[in-house]
Parts: sequence; structure tokens; C-alpha cells
Amino acid sequence: MKKTEILKMILPGLLPLLVFILADEIWGTTIGLYVAISVGLVQLMVIYIKEKKLDKFVLFDTILILLMGAVSIILENDIFFKLKPGIIGLILILFLGISAFSPKNLLLSMSAHYFKGFEINKEQEKLFRRNIKTMFYLFAAHTLLVFYSAFFMSKQAWAFISGGLFYILFAVFFIVELLKNIILRRKFKKEELLSEIDAEGKLIGVMTRTEAHDGSKRMHPVIHVHILNSKGELLLQKRNKNKFIQPGKWDTAVGGHISHGEKIEIALERETYEELGLRNLKYQYITKYIWESEIEKEMVFVFLAQHEEFDFIKNNEVDEVKFWSFKQIKNNLSKNIFTPNFEIDFVNILSKIKK
Repeated sequence: MKKTEILKMILPGLLPLLVFILADEIWGTTIGLYVAISVGLVQLMVIYIKEKKLDKFVLFDTILILLMGAVSIILENDIFFKLKPGIIGLILILFLGISAFSPKNLLLSMSAHYFKGFEINKEQEKLFRRNIKTMFYLFAAHTLLVFYSAFFMSKQAWAFISGGLFYILFAVFFIVELLKNIILRRKFKKEELLSEIDAEGKLIGVMTRTEAHDGSKRMHPVIHVHILNSKGELLLQKRNKNKFIQPGKWDTAVGGHISHGEKIEIALERETYEELGLRNLKYQYITKYIWESEIEKEMVFVFLAQHEEFDFIKNNEVDEVKFWSFKQIKNNLSKNIFTPNFEIDFVNILSKIKK
């Protein structure tokens, strides 16, 4: 989730509070109170006209501003004015803390409230919570420093800590996160991105090819294309000896990942051309199943196609191709000649089709 989206979630409900802080700095507490309450009331009216209901987030903030402002004016106590940014900080870290460490994610609730149809997957929610936790620790430290400066530091030091330092920390946080996102994007550009899916095939996240094979077993979609000739023989490829997974073994004619955001029809054409140099085959969907090895977990979409002998050029993916009879394949099962995944395909799917 992008940081700008987080701001969009927080801003509507906290607008009166932010206006109060700004107006208080410019015109003082009394005028700041009037301005903030006016903004809150206008916001309540606009939302009510649009949605025909009272916004509880804006209402809460407006009442909070009213109470804080009233106490400020009545007491006219210097220490209270100094503690005011700390009190606001406590409210903010309470809000962030509940969102980060409890099942009740207030920020997500606000996003669903203000952005109709808003949805995030599990991976995005995990990243979102991580960012909230970072903000929680950052602003908790700042709030403690505000309270300390109110009692033990000069008025000038308190003014900087409660005002300028807050905005500096906020800016640093977003700059650091922006740089991290830029680094990640550059990393992703150098490596294929794959979709993480659940058992129903629904998208729940995004990962790199390396992450798909790191033993975490985050499930991703792949395609297998089994090619038969007019004699009923099955085309197999010999995997390149430099392959990370099952090098040098005979395997499905075409097998490969479906890239993130890629349609399965495009993946079929792309993988078939990359591995065999063939185009425009007619693909027949057979079935799908989940395959799990020591290092990965895949949802395999199985297809059949037909093609005859052709001139194959060795490439980085495949060393050799050859048509095998079903009898030849059966005689060599469990002899470490074929990949385990191909043997699963052959025994459970292809042998039944042949019959």
C-alpha cells in the first residue's frame, strides 16, 4: 500500500484536528478553536448531504477539539499549552496502536468508510500494518520527548520539538519509505514478478521469482503444455543443465510461470515460443492441481496441444527435445530420468487420457 493512500485514509477523519493545530499556531487557541469547529461542522454537513448519515470519525474529532480548546481557554495555564502537543500525540499513537496491534484496524475501517469498494489483499494488509507499526514507534518516541521538553527544557527547545521536529520526522518517514519503494521497484524490474494466490486461485500478493523458490511455499500459478504427435507420442524437453530446479532431467514439453498480471493465454504463447520456438498451437485445457516440492508450491494449469517433428534450436531453457512413446516413458518411471512433477502429470493425467 502506498503512503499517499494511508494519508487519504487518515485525513478525512483527522481534518478538524489538523486544522486546529495549524490555526492555533497562526492565530492562537481561541481563533484556532473557532476555525477547527467550523471546519468540522462543515465536513459533517457535506458528508451527511452526500451519504445521508452522520460521520462518527469527524464528529469525534470535532468534539475532541471543542473540549481541548475549552480547557485551554479556561485554565490559561502555560504547562497545559506545552502539554497540548503531547496530548494530541497520545491520541495519534493510541489510534495507530489499535490499528497496528489489535484485530480492529481503525485505518482500514476508515478506508472502507471513505473509499467505497476499497479492498486490499493479505500481502498489502501485512505491509500496511508494518508501516503503521513504524509510525507508532516513531510518534511514540516524539510524544515522550514532547512531555519531557515541557517539564525540563527551555521554551525554545519545547517549541521546536513539539512543532518543527514533528514535521521533520513525518517528512523523514515518508522520504525513507519512498526510497525503499524505489529500491524495490528497481529490484523487481530486474526479476520476474509472480502472483501469490490462495487455494481458490485468487490473488493475495505479489512476489519475485526468487521468493517463489525460497522454501516459503507461497503458491503461484504455472502452465504445463503436453504436446502429442499424430503417432500418439509425447514430446518431452531435456531441461538445461544450468537450471536451478531439476537440471538435466526430461520434463513436460512446455512448463513455466504465469507472470503477475499476465493472461494465461499469453503465458501459453510466450512459454511455448521461448522454450520450443513454436507459435500458434491450439491449446486444450485439461485440469489444474496443486504441486508442492521442498522449495515451492504451485497451482498447475494443464493443457494439451498437437504438433509434429520440427527443427529445434538449443537455448538457455532447453538442451534437447524428443518424442517418447508412452511405453518408453512407463519403462523409465522412477529412475531419476524425469522430473517428479512430470511423472505426476503422466501417471495421474496423461495415462488416463491415452486410454
